[in-house]
Amino acid sequence: MALDQNEDWMLEDDEDDSLTSGLIVRQPWRLLIVDDEPDVHRATVLALKNIVYKGRGLEILHAYSGQQGFEVLAENPDIALAILDVVMETDDAGLCLVKRIRDELGNQLVRIVLRTGQPGHAPEQQVVLEYDINDYKTKTELVANKIFTTVIASLRSFESLHALEKSSQGLAKILEGATNLYQLHSLKEFASGILKQIGAILNLGEDGMLCAQSKSDLHCLEILAATGPFSLLLDGDVLPDDSHLLLALNTALKTKSSQSHHPYEILYIAGRNSYDFVVHFSPPWPLEMVDRNLLDIFCERISAAMDNLYLYQQLRRSQEATVMALADLGEFRDQTTGDHVLRVQKLTDAIAGRLKTKNAFPDEMDNAFMEMVGMASILHDVGKVGTPDHILFKPGRLTPEEREIMNQHAPMGAQILARTVALVEGTTYLSLGAEIAAGHHEHFDGNGYPLGSKEYDIPLSARIVALVDVFDALLHKRPYKEPWPLEETMAYIRERSGTQFDPQVVAALDEVVAEGLLPLDLLQDPT
Repeated sequence: MALDQNEDWMLEDDEDDSLTSGLIVRQPWRLLIVDDEPDVHRATVLALKNIVYKGRGLEILHAYSGQQGFEVLAENPDIALAILDVVMETDDAGLCLVKRIRDELGNQLVRIVLRTGQPGHAPEQQVVLEYDINDYKTKTELVANKIFTTVIASLRSFESLHALEKSSQGLAKILEGATNLYQLHSLKEFASGILKQIGAILNLGEDGMLCAQSKSDLHCLEILAATGPFSLLLDGDVLPDDSHLLLALNTALKTKSSQSHHPYEILYIAGRNSYDFVVHFSPPWPLEMVDRNLLDIFCERISAAMDNLYLYQQLRRSQEATVMALADLGEFRDQTTGDHVLRVQKLTDAIAGRLKTKNAFPDEMDNAFMEMVGMASILHDVGKVGTPDHILFKPGRLTPEEREIMNQHAPMGAQILARTVALVEGTTYLSLGAEIAAGHHEHFDGNGYPLGSKEYDIPLSARIVALVDVFDALLHKRPYKEPWPLEETMAYIRERSGTQFDPQVVAALDEVVAEGLLPLDLLQDPT
């Protein structure tokens, strides 16, 4: 609502900026009148006419009994001031309402002014001492000048308490939100998390977008996350070059500072590595100073979290490079094996994903397992680097002595990886790769090698790859065999469910195959 400063009281205090200007619609202060006399409501509204504090007018709510006043306050916890009559449906209805507001609703922020036409029913000193109120007036005292002073003093008090409460809650949400963001490991997932946390800090929805600008290409603005009306931008829509929003985003990036010019609220998040980031969100009202301060703190935490994400991704890439280098070592000797391990990776991820949707093995299939098991699976035959060529490439069947030498690739693979695994705690590509290399020839019934482990003593990663390895080997040509059709391959796998293979893993493969979810290169032999 546009307000004429010549006609209205305008109290700026020490709040800065043009956002307090009457030219911008700002959320009004909410005030509740509780009185059983309609004439008192009308007179109060008339006395409160045109009061504006810090660029915000008044929204006046009405209740005509203590119970009705309680219900209005329960539905509107953001009411700043309640002016309550003492004597309504009972002689102490207003006093009872004060206690219910503080005790039952737990609302310690709303400022309360009691007024009465019968001061003898509740002596002033006793009421002020026993009840959590801000003022106690007779109805004859609350004429225009007096009510103006009372309302402004109450709003100022509410504003201070509200800012403290908001800061406390906002800081708690920042700490919680930043902790959650540290657990996100992809840039787009991280970007979506930031939008959610901003909405939580300000108690807004999640409508907004987050953009990244490469420090090496200042003309490229990439949208990483968008919600609400901005989600169309993810589908290829673009902002016009002359749009106010695009100008605000570019200004934030150029000046390396947040921009607050409602409705274009832009957060600037400095990246210490390859990117800078800007976030646009759409609050219904111009932000208060406490909100902007909280967002500045949040941006500092996000900047640190971005660095953490960058370092995490670099670590992941270095691990993946190590895994690929080891896989390339095997592929250098046998191109067919190289294609095989890449197919094993895809199918391992597919089966693990299906098991996850079925909530199988919940204690083992944590986020780290799901992220790493596919890549780790390509190390299952790394031990074959120690297998002599005349055995590795021999056409036809191996002799028992040759088979014994071939079987050594399983413990040899685990041994190759063991020293590296010992250097790093927790689940890594190499730790999963080591257990897969050691256990992918074990059988569910205990008749495999090298240890004869059985059932759930065999790691889940190895049980999955044991099935995937055989499935892919049967489907594709090898020096000792021609490729099998899919139907015969699945019949062979099902026949060995519960003996060679884990039945739950077989069931997951069955579903993946039946639903046509296998990548084409897993079904077609390139030869």
